[in-house]
Amino acid sequence: MKIVINHCYGGFSLSEELTKELGLTYAGRDVDRTDPRLIAAVEKDNKAASGQVAELIVAEIPSGAKYRIQEYDGLEWIELETEIEWSVAK
Repeated sequence: MKIVINHCYGGFSLSEELTKELGLTYAGRDVDRTDPRLIAAVEKDNKAASGQVAELIVAEIPSGAKYRIQEYDGLEWIELETEIEWSVAK
């Protein structure tokens, strides 16, 4: 599965042009990161798709994998359930 994340410090945001093209009223975190139109736009020209303080990229996640988007100061990465080291309470 493909998903769009932000690959720099600053924060996830879309350009004004892409926001309008997708028919959105807000270009922030509430965007469906798996929207095929968003993915296509980022794959075509990620600079034109990215907001002012963003560098959007398309990441791949194995089909059926449980995941979450992690973030530090706007820089995002994908964390898969299988990558988490769990501690067991005693």
